[in-house]
Amino acid sequence: MSGTLYLLPCPIAAAPLDAALPAEVAAIARRTEYFLVENAKSARAFLKQLGHPRPLRELAITEIGHAPRAADIAGWLAPLASGSDVAVVSEAGCPGIADPGGTLVAAAHAAGWRVRPLVGPSSILLALMASGLDGQRFRFHGYLPVAPEARAASLKALERESRTRGETQVFIETPYRGAALFDAVLETCARSTRLAVAADLTGPDEHVGMRTVEAWTACPADRRPVLQRRPAVFCLLAS
Repeated sequence: MSGTLYLLPCPIAAAPLDAALPAEVAAIARRTEYFLVENAKSARAFLKQLGHPRPLRELAITEIGHAPRAADIAGWLAPLASGSDVAVVSEAGCPGIADPGGTLVAAAHAAGWRVRPLVGPSSILLALMASGLDGQRFRFHGYLPVAPEARAASLKALERESRTRGETQVFIETPYRGAALFDAVLETCARSTRLAVAADLTGPDEHVGMRTVEAWTACPADRRPVLQRRPAVFCLLAS
């Protein structure tokens, strides 16, 4: 009997594990010995916090990076053929959603192995849930361009698409560029466009707010989200 490929979520903020992961998910992680991880350092910290019963040096923790090489995947998944379970772990949140994992899952399906997604935090869905915007029709775009002109053009295109299709546009930014992206939305988008910002979700300083661009622009500084060095998700809906 072959093993199972688990898609193992991990916390997205500094919070107790039992607030982010169901007990069954933690139990599966503790009995797994093979891990394919986006970042080895963060994965070891997660497994240590989880209280894995085996010493970390005895676990097979393979770093697959941000873009796993197709040539390596068969070797990484080889333990499944001998009946061992394998878990895919991203740096934060759910693997395969704006993070590595999809190509490994596709290979497991092609080989006929069982794939099981586990319950855990997804900043994208949590932000959409809390946005107050349309959750029936939405589109996730990942990261927008960094260069100001390209970023502004991308925002205008997303706003136009949102207005035409009636879709909520969801995008993310690194903790170091969230404030710049927030300012770019206020400078670029129509006054009536609604913008939700969710920062440090599930963390002790979680902030979720939704206003029109006009209202955000008029909002006092102490009422705006603090985005410097904090992970953030943006949801935009044009009218």
